[in-house]
Formats: sequence, C-alpha cells, structure tokens
Amino acid sequence: MISHGLQQTKAKEDAYRKGDRVLYNQARNTLNKEIRVAKRTYAKRLEYQFTSNEPASVWKGLKTITNYKTPSPSTEANQRLAEDLNEFYCRFDTPHTRFDNLFSQPLTLPTTPLSPPPALQISEDEVRQVFRKNKRRKAPGPDGVTPACLKTCADQLAPIFSQIFNRSLELCEVPSCLKRSTIIPVPKKTKITGLSNYRPVALTSVAMKSFKKTGSGLSEEHHCNIWTDQGLISICQWITSFLTDRQQLVRLGKSMSSSRTTNTGAPQGCVLSPLLFSLYTNDCTSKDPSVKLLKFADDTTLIGLIQDGEESAYRQEVKELAVCIMDSTVATVETFKFLGSVISQDLKWVTHINSIVKKAQQRLYFLHQLRKFNLPQELLKQFYSAIIESVLCTSITVWFGSATKSDIRRLQAIVRTAERIIGASLPTLQELYSSR
Repeated sequence: MISHGLQQTKAKEDAYRKGDRVLYNQARNTLNKEIRVAKRTYAKRLEYQFTSNEPASVWKGLKTITNYKTPSPSTEANQRLAEDLNEFYCRFDTPHTRFDNLFSQPLTLPTTPLSPPPALQISEDEVRQVFRKNKRRKAPGPDGVTPACLKTCADQLAPIFSQIFNRSLELCEVPSCLKRSTIIPVPKKTKITGLSNYRPVALTSVAMKSFKKTGSGLSEEHHCNIWTDQGLISICQWITSFLTDRQQLVRLGKSMSSSRTTNTGAPQGCVLSPLLFSLYTNDCTSKDPSVKLLKFADDTTLIGLIQDGEESAYRQEVKELAVCIMDSTVATVETFKFLGSVISQDLKWVTHINSIVKKAQQRLYFLHQLRKFNLPQELLKQFYSAIIESVLCTSITVWFGSATKSDIRRLQAIVRTAERIIGASLPTLQELYSSR
C-alpha cells in the first residue's frame, strides 16, 4: 500500500511539472482515492487492535500516524550519561561489603554433595510449565535468551534447566551469568533536572525469572516442609548468593556503560524483590499513635497531626527548625507528589489540576487523530475512558470537593472538547465524582 501510494504521489508531481492539467487532476484524484482506502484499511486494523486488547500495537500506530519521535542526544553524551547513571545507581555500595557473618551459626558443609531437600526440588514439569507461560514479546536479558526461545523449546530445555536449578539449590549458589542485569533508564518526566529523574528498568535473565517463578507453585505441604532448620538456612544462603556480586551496566540508546558489581539493594523487576523489601521494612513502624506511617512499594510517608497547643507557634517553629534524620536535613518543599497526586504546602489543588489539564490536553490530540480514521464511536469512547477520563479521575474523591469553580470549568472544558471530537455525550466531572 505504501509503495503504491508513493508511485501515485510521484505521478502527480510529474504531471504538475509537465503542466498537464488533465493528467494532474487524474493523478490527484487517484492519489486521494488511495489515501481514503489506506485510511479505511488502517482503521479496521486499529479497531481489531482495540477489540483484541493490544494496547502496545495501538500506541505504536498512534506514534506512526502522529510522526512522534523521541529526541535522542549524541552518542558521546549518551556514553557519559550512561556512566554517570551506573555510578549513581551504585552510590550506596561500599567497596568492602561482606556477608561472611550474616548467619549466627556457620554451616559445616558435608564432604559429599547432597541433593536439595525434597521441598526445594524442582521438577521438569514445573520448569516446562513456567517456560510455556513466558510472553514472546518481552525483552531478553543480558544473555540474549528470549522468552520466545524458552516458550518454543520448553520441552527440550526443561530437563536441562531443571538440573541447573536443582544444582543451584543444592550448592546454595546462583550462577554469576544469571545475576547480570542491563539497566534501561526511563525518564520519569519530560523535563530532566537530575539523575534521580531516570527510573532504572532492569533487564535480567529470562531463565532466572523462570527459576524464581517455579517456587510459587509448591504445594502447601512443601511450604511447611521448607521451614525446617536446614531448609530455612539453605533458602537464606541461596538468597544471599542471589543478592551479592551482581554485575550491572546501563544501556542508553546504542551506548553502554562499563560493568559494575553491586551488593546492595534488590534488582528492579525481579520476582523476589518486592517480597524481600517488604520483609526488610516490616519492622519500620510508628511508635506514636498520632503519627501514621504509609508504605507503598519503596515509598514511605510519615503523616502527623498536631492537635494540642497553639497552631501559630507550631507553624513558626517549623519554619525555623529543620527536621533531621540520621544527621541529614530533610528538605522542605512547596509541593510533593504522592501516589500521582500533587499536594501543595497550602493544601490547595491548583498545581495538581494544572498537571491534570496539561496531560489530558496532550492526550486529546491522539483522540483527534483516531477520529480522522473514522473509528466507531464506541471505540473512541473506550479510548477516552481508558486514556483521558482515567487522568481526570486521578484521586478525584480527594481534591474535587476542595477545587475552585474555575479549575472545575477548565477540567469540564476538556470533557466538552472530547464530546465534540467523538460526537457523543460523556459523563460530566460531577457525575464522575458522584459515581466514585
């Protein structure tokens, strides 16, 4: 379709240069007809992607029709930034981190190798089932083994990997090749002001991910058998081996940083990392009943309510005295983003609503582009509900009652614009708030 359209475009340009008006009109009409046919064909493909739940394909198509391109810096700048980011992600590492004294009672290993305890053994069938559940389009790890390879060759690879996994559990050691990771920095926001504005997305070995998933399929009886002295210590030693001496590098475009070894933290995107972090922070609680401690993934928030005494005196004291945690001064900011909501110092929602309006207006452009392809109203409403309405309703039960009338009108204007594009009525902001 593209090559045929290019031929028609060239024919129209040739007719224009020759000055042949009849031939030019004929070529122009043929080209316009080809464009209409191409739009109808692409609209059917978009409709199929919507109905078959393929959001990645939809966004890829939207980037194509809107000619959206992410600006890429020079290769030299990428190389320097990759090295800086790798050093930044390893900033908590100490050069002599040791785990020799982690266990209170050191183990005496037998002279002859033992097989893993029955509760820790992994069967070929378990490995085969996990391999078959891999998604083909997921990115491979540093070893280059793709999920599609493990999924397609599950029957052939399951016997081999089950032996490798059981040997790892037997020795309480994780092979170094399975602990490597490639970090892809993803900007958290459009305007980058520091290295902390990049979210590290770690690409780890797909085989290692499958290895850790096999443990979730153990029966309740096996789970009970694990909690013996030998089984518990074996698990702790295996996890210690998994967390230590991990090699990582940062990939930014085509630039790669040098490899570094880290012994702190847990790999991002790992199956075990959320569980290990939850166990690590489980003892972090609030001793004062008036102070609440909210934990969500790796974010921790302290909320305190001052009820007694003169409020003005407390406010003056907060301005003059700095809050310190472990000899580090806690910075006082005018706005703070908490779970997607921007909370300002004066407890007004202007800044938060400004961010909502900006994000919703940007997504209206994509809705307008989809409308040009004559998609059905139901699909356009579905796109609006998933992409735009979800932004308007972000924590709406918190801020709607305190928002000013002018801010509500700005948000409602976005709804009206979407109604004109789709050609159908949509729920008002008040209706969305009441429904929630």
